[in-house]
Amino acid sequence: MFAIVHMSDVVRIPPNRLTNSLKDAAIQILKEKYESMLSPEVGYVVMITDAEVSSVGKLVAGDGATYHKVTFKALTFYPKLQEIVEGEVVEITDFGAFVRIGPTDALLHLSQITDDYLKSDVKQGVIVANQSSRTLKIGSKIRARITAVSLGKGAGMGKIGITCRQPFLGALEWIQEEIKKGKGAGQPAAAPKKGAK
Repeated sequence: MFAIVHMSDVVRIPPNRLTNSLKDAAIQILKEKYESMLSPEVGYVVMITDAEVSSVGKLVAGDGATYHKVTFKALTFYPKLQEIVEGEVVEITDFGAFVRIGPTDALLHLSQITDDYLKSDVKQGVIVANQSSRTLKIGSKIRARITAVSLGKGAGMGKIGITCRQPFLGALEWIQEEIKKGKGAGQPAAAPKKGAK
């Protein structure tokens, strides 16, 4: 889930950065520090959107920089368990597919794609269902549910697991097929005409 998060920090602004406005210098330093960062508290920091910088800074002996308190807004992505997400398949592996959701990739394991027996062809970049002949390939758009999230310090860039083994999840074209089948099955049978035997 994307969110705007309010954060605060103390920013060190060296003399060579003071050629621009204080706010521009602080935002640039915050971007370098926070953008593309992963935090267990806020998730993935996508971008810094705005900042308010205290015009009064502090000096430290032997350091020509000034230190300013800053409150700022950051656009973040924090995946939540059971959340429904849409994404694009970016990689096919022997054990499943990686799906780009927001600023990161989630693992869609073969066992979580469908009930059908699946064959993964890494060279062709496709996963094929044995009975239904449905395919999942690089570039396929899918809808899935988040089943596992690990954003701890030992998780590197984080680990997210997703599933498509529920109704109205999977490749978007599969979902459209399910909707069409559902509409056809829900229609009442035509009433016989009067006088017909």
